[in-house]
Amino acid sequence: MPKYLIQATYTADGLKGVLRDGGTGRRQAVDRMAESVGGRVEQMYFAFGETDTYVIVDLPDNVASTAVGLAISASGAVRAKTAVLLTPEEVDEATRMDVTYRAPGA
Repeated sequence: MPKYLIQATYTADGLKGVLRDGGTGRRQAVDRMAESVGGRVEQMYFAFGETDTYVIVDLPDNVASTAVGLAISASGAVRAKTAVLLTPEEVDEATRMDVTYRAPGA
């Protein structure tokens, strides 16, 4: 199952929810979200700095990832960025592909 890294920053309203529910309450909510689209949370960390949480999640595909991203953003309580994570073996497979490409201006 593909892995995704979700980097989330809470708005003021989102932080109020964290204060009310605690970190484990948010983890439970994120677990339910991933499970609702056929995925699972591998790990979730809270952090200092610009990003409040880092979540590594296994999701069935990009459609499920898009649905999760839309739901998170539509809440208005969180701003999120999602990155697709690739294994070293997937990168190896990509390096063996024959790609036809002409650079701009070449």
